[in-house]
Amino acid sequence: MKKLSCIIILLFLQSVAFACPVCEKNQPKFLKGISHGTGPQSNWDYVIVWATVIVVLITLFYTIKWLIKPGEKDETHIKRMVIN
Repeated sequence: MKKLSCIIILLFLQSVAFACPVCEKNQPKFLKGISHGTGPQSNWDYVIVWATVIVVLITLFYTIKWLIKPGEKDETHIKRMVIN
């Protein structure tokens, strides 16, 4: 059952990873076959996407950093209730 579930999930992910032929015609050259929809309407769309990518990467960096080494040394800190 577990093997069948994995196969179904992988097949589903593979099918949604590629754009359909109608959407593929509407995409710019470097996005063909990758994404669905009409594609970017202006250069501002690229600016918005890259700004979002930068914010997400910064958030991911600090999340991992503070999960690994939080920096709180106080013995009465609320995290001590969870850890202990």
